[in-house]
Amino acid sequence: MTLHPEERSQPAAPATPYGTPDAPRIAVRGEAHLEVDPEIARIGITVSARGRDRRSALDDLTRRNAAVLHLVRSYGPAVERVETGALSVTPELVRHGRGERIRTYHGAVRLTAELTDFTALGELTTRLADLDLTRVDGPWWELRPDSPARRQARQQAVREAVQRAREYAEALGTTLDALVEIADIGAEGPQPLPPAPGARMRSMAGYGGPAAPDEAPPLDLEPERQHVYAQLNARFTMKPPKL
Repeated sequence: MTLHPEERSQPAAPATPYGTPDAPRIAVRGEAHLEVDPEIARIGITVSARGRDRRSALDDLTRRNAAVLHLVRSYGPAVERVETGALSVTPELVRHGRGERIRTYHGAVRLTAELTDFTALGELTTRLADLDLTRVDGPWWELRPDSPARRQARQQAVREAVQRAREYAEALGTTLDALVEIADIGAEGPQPLPPAPGARMRSMAGYGGPAAPDEAPPLDLEPERQHVYAQLNARFTMKPPKL
């Protein structure tokens, strides 16, 4: 078959997003919001040292870092992960005078620990903050990426979309016929990212001389409830209503 030039240049007609009198469409949005307990608590640990020369600063930093790691690992399965994020040793120059005269050296090691046992969290953070030149930030409460709560929210959003579409159909005196499409919000085109929730941060630090013989009582840390959201678009066809 030979096509004329004007026939070749004509694009194919796009599929209409609307229904027809024989198969009316209903487009709805399904939403779900769950409030659940966190599954992980993260804390940031910064170990510092200061010395007149590079070697003494490194020795103190190594010793304090080893003490922190030993303490964290002593909690066994309660600590799911501990990682070293950064190490720095920085010379501090004399403010006045000529030349590059070094006054002292500053060293720091930054670690992150993830805990699943929140009972041990308060005791560990208190003991860490009681160490010399050790800073503790956090906790930050989180859910796992594969948390059952996320799946539950998505399933609840689907059920809510079906119920909403069914109510529209019932208002017209008819019923749903078939599911045409279901999609996450933003799956069909670029969408602006939602603003990140503000993280609550607490800081504790230990400075000065050795700790007192009696350890400080463990902090009572209440887990922060996590909010899980799910949104989707769904399209259905319904049986032709008699208007």
